[in-house]
Amino acid sequence: PKPRDPTMSSEGNAVATPTPGENLDELKTRITALGESIKSLKSSSEPDKDAISTAVAALLDAKRTFAKSNGGVGVDGKPWEEPMTKSQKKKAEKEKKAAAAAAAAAAGGGGDAGKAKSNEANAAKKAAKKAEAKAKKAALKSGAKGGGAGALGAAAKSTPAAAKKATTPNRPPLTKSKLKPYNISFNPNVSLSERPVVTLTAAVLLGSIVDYELVSDHTRPGCALGLPSGNGEVSGDLAMARFVAKRESSNSGYGSAASFLGGTSDEDVAMMDQWVDYALSLSKFGAARRALSIQRTLDPLLVGGTYVLGHSMTLADVSLFASLGFPASGEGLSEVAAILPSGCPTLRWMNTISQHPAVREAAQLAVGVAKNAEAQLEAGAEIDPLLSGMSYLEGATPGCVTTRFPPEPSGYLHVGHAKAVLLNDYYARRYKGRLVVRFDDTNPTKEKDEYQESIVEDLGKIGVKPDVVTFTSDYFETIEQYALWMIENGLAFMDDTPQEQMQKERMDRQNSKHRGQSPTEALEYFNLMCSGKKEGKAWCLRAKIDMSSDNGTMRDPVLYRQNTESPHHRSGTKYKAYPTYDLACPIVDSIEGVTHALRTTEYDDRNAQFAWIQRALGLRRVRIQTFARMNFMYTVMSKRKLTWFVDTGKVTGWDDPRFPTVRGVSRRGIDVGALKRFMCSQGASRRIVNMEWGKFWAENKKEIDKRAKRFMAIDKVDHVALTVTNAAGEGMEFLSTDYLPKDPSFGKRLVRIGRRVLLETVDTDGMEVGENIVLTRWGVIQLTKVEGGLEGVHVPDGDVKAAKRKLSWLADVPENIPVVLSEFDNLVSKEKLEEDDKFEDFINPNTQAETEVIGDVGLKTLKEHDIIQLERRGFYRVDRPYVNGSKKLMLFMIPDGKKKAMSGLDGKLAHR
Repeated sequence: PKPRDPTMSSEGNAVATPTPGENLDELKTRITALGESIKSLKSSSEPDKDAISTAVAALLDAKRTFAKSNGGVGVDGKPWEEPMTKSQKKKAEKEKKAAAAAAAAAAGGGGDAGKAKSNEANAAKKAAKKAEAKAKKAALKSGAKGGGAGALGAAAKSTPAAAKKATTPNRPPLTKSKLKPYNISFNPNVSLSERPVVTLTAAVLLGSIVDYELVSDHTRPGCALGLPSGNGEVSGDLAMARFVAKRESSNSGYGSAASFLGGTSDEDVAMMDQWVDYALSLSKFGAARRALSIQRTLDPLLVGGTYVLGHSMTLADVSLFASLGFPASGEGLSEVAAILPSGCPTLRWMNTISQHPAVREAAQLAVGVAKNAEAQLEAGAEIDPLLSGMSYLEGATPGCVTTRFPPEPSGYLHVGHAKAVLLNDYYARRYKGRLVVRFDDTNPTKEKDEYQESIVEDLGKIGVKPDVVTFTSDYFETIEQYALWMIENGLAFMDDTPQEQMQKERMDRQNSKHRGQSPTEALEYFNLMCSGKKEGKAWCLRAKIDMSSDNGTMRDPVLYRQNTESPHHRSGTKYKAYPTYDLACPIVDSIEGVTHALRTTEYDDRNAQFAWIQRALGLRRVRIQTFARMNFMYTVMSKRKLTWFVDTGKVTGWDDPRFPTVRGVSRRGIDVGALKRFMCSQGASRRIVNMEWGKFWAENKKEIDKRAKRFMAIDKVDHVALTVTNAAGEGMEFLSTDYLPKDPSFGKRLVRIGRRVLLETVDTDGMEVGENIVLTRWGVIQLTKVEGGLEGVHVPDGDVKAAKRKLSWLADVPENIPVVLSEFDNLVSKEKLEEDDKFEDFINPNTQAETEVIGDVGLKTLKEHDIIQLERRGFYRVDRPYVNGSKKLMLFMIPDGKKKAMSGLDGKLAHR
């Protein structure tokens, strides 16, 4: 099957050649319906001009088709004539009058006849001049489009050489491109169909999209692709798409790229080319005419097939889909469907193409080129707005996103890891995808079950629930087979160069002496290494990439090495050699269906290596998106340094509240929601900064302040008694107050009141007789005595706002409980440790302080992990609930981001 050439009406409209045996009665019925529809549209109070224009075009097409199917006779029974515009009618009338005048002059004869002949000659000369000028103008336009002056020269000269030159197709000039290699540039302000959607679809479908960088250029009229050689660019969506597909076909050697272009034979390619040419020929028509022309052309073809050519989506399908406006969204599909006859095969084909994952991803990439917009592909299915600080995930479409978090089970998670896993989890949830947690257990010397279990627990602490948990060790057999394939195909070699010498050779860009070894020899040494024998320990497998590369990670990196020091915590002693992370990660990412690998900027140099391995092994490519790692001031994150603190007893363990581990900051009192928002506020930024802990805790305070119940406590030693002379004497009276004054829904609690109450000593400095003070939640007390002990009277209707002092207090009753408040400081005294700093020289000697207080009896009800506020002291997390007088309530102070308490009740460590 091939596309039928459109016939041209006098208006330049494309008319598909009618199918033999087309039903005239059905056409007549449709013509009548369209006529009634036009009348209805014109008679409405607010006529829709676009709708009328579309309907009129459809009516003319229907009448034209009827006439062609009926031997040139129109639906009215008269010979069919193409309708003319006003200008065309005027021109015809003018020509008719001129012809009549010429005929009359010829009939008159004599001198008048001679004069008429002279006039005819002059008219002929004028017409010739006009024709010549018109030809020059047309040639100029043609030359401009072709990029040369050949057409203009051919029109101006009639020499054989000029004629020969005119027949030679013009070639665009090779100018120096401003685009970098592999950059695809286009204007983000044009419609979707004017963006390189065919190119992007081809790149996604063939797995090479990760090689290209999309560039937003508001000044560019069209689209262009920077050539890999750096010697220019290719412009035009279809030309770019062909280049992408041909390059992938030549690079990979796989048939998918050739199939996308039509096949390998000249005839197959020719068939594809004519479909692409057909799609291009429709670009000059309006949307309705394009849609109807494509429908009439494809309907007979698609009755027995799904795609235009073959059994999979090809360039023909994508080109024609682009001619329809690339309706990948629900809204776009509805607009085109309104033009096409319901139930037609072309409509089914259009819906099929629109749902293809490559088409959907291409639409998302085209819309999101400026990184400030996202395609709405599903009607009514809105994606949650981005959290502040986050950016769109490039090319992500709902339901088609898989992220992964690959921790090594060789230590405890810290807040830096928390950022990585929370970003991965956020994107997986936002795009309704999957999160894979994969333990990168390729180094048995450092790995333990203890660490693996702790990581699973810590993920739960920060609210992360992976969709699947896997292990790199599950794929050891598969990875080994890929390593063997690399050896057999000359992509890797075995090397026993000592480590220090190997490092020097890589720095000096010097090839290893073994780089030229044969696959047979390399295989022999690989088996020796994997046997676990002592002679094999010196050997390692290296990739054969490019020792002259400016990127050090591409200089033949190590992929496999022997390790018999410790049994693997999962596979025991089954394996004696293990793949490195550099080899295992790209393989397993591809196998597990990861679509977006989020990595910190420290891996930037390794991204090229990651891509090389996937391409060399013919694996599905994975898109990499980078973000900056998180550093905090006065903090160390290195596993080695944190282990030193534990081993030397400087901290109580990996969950010490002074530690930056997930379990450490959890014990300190973080809120999961606040942690997520804070990490996401740093987002996928590539800028590495040293964060202040104060900003983190300030964000935390915003959240815990909404739910922390309020209680009061007074220093066990530093307090003063106040006698309220008109209060009940035994302290058996109560008042009811809200747990959370700003949110009464949290309930109420009873507060004991009595004649003798306790105040903080620091709050009583400077008190005077007659002064009104406020006991929070009780009311105004007017002081009647200061010297020799404080006394006062309760003023039931006192003005709370007028009093300057608003104090925390506690009725002095036996039911009060002992409470221990703990506060903490930074373990390191230097804001930022440099590489040459010895961190042991900057250990803070005073990092924990305790204060004993007397607490409200209501504190007995608290459970472990509860977060409360001791009024005017701060927020606290319950580390140990109250048991009895010897097992006191233990509260850990939660920083609030402020360097000093506003109440004046500073802690012993400056409220940090």
